[in-house]
Amino acid sequence: MSAKRKFVIKPAVPLNSDINVTPLVDVVLVLLIIFMVVTPLLEKDIGVRVPDTEQVKQDTPPPPDQLVVRVSAQGELRVNDERVESAELVGTLRPLIERYSRPQDRIVFVVADDGAVYGTVVEVLDGAKAAGAQTLGMMTELPEAPPP
Repeated sequence: MSAKRKFVIKPAVPLNSDINVTPLVDVVLVLLIIFMVVTPLLEKDIGVRVPDTEQVKQDTPPPPDQLVVRVSAQGELRVNDERVESAELVGTLRPLIERYSRPQDRIVFVVADDGAVYGTVVEVLDGAKAAGAQTLGMMTELPEAPPP
C-alpha cells in the first residue's frame, strides 16, 4: 500500500478582509449629483390666502364684544383698556368669556409689545385658556411711522 499524501493548497495571494469603499463612494457621489439636479425642480410655491386689510385708526378702541389683552414692555396687563393685575387675569376674563354661549365665539386676542417678557406673554395665553377661551389670537401693531 502506498502512503497517503496530504496536499495543502495555499493561495497565491493572501485574503484581504478590508472593505473596499470605492464603489460606495461612487454610488454616493452619483446620488448627490442626482439630488442636486432634481432639488431645484421640486421647489413649488405654496398658495397662501392672505386676509384683506382694513384701514383702522390707531386710537380706535376694540369693539365691546371683542376681548383684547395687551401686555406692555413693563409687564402691565390690560383687558380692553382696563388695567388688570396678573393674578386677577383669569378671574377678570372668565365672566367676559362665559357671556358667549357658542364655544367658537370664545376668542381672546393678545397684543404684546416688542419689549414684553416672553414668560409673561405665555402666562397670559395660559390664563386665557384657563378662563375658557377656545381660540387664542396674536395681534400685531403697525410700527410707528418715522417722523418726516
